[in-house]
Amino acid sequence: MSEPHNDDKPLTFGQMLHSVLAAAFGVQSSKNRARDFSKGKPSQFILLGLLFTTVFVLALFGLVKLVLHLAGL
Repeated sequence: MSEPHNDDKPLTFGQMLHSVLAAAFGVQSSKNRARDFSKGKPSQFILLGLLFTTVFVLALFGLVKLVLHLAGL
């Protein structure tokens, strides 16, 4: 027997992270976007988006510093 599907479950952290990463790179599916709007909390997506952006900018900054250091500049 199959277990009944509960559509009232909130999004997991993994689902939210996947959605933020997919949206950041512009490859979010319409199915996942609809799920996010119906089940997700905007504050959680905003916080996760800001965290992702901060980590991304810091990683780029560190990569540029490393390349410039290795180049001797």
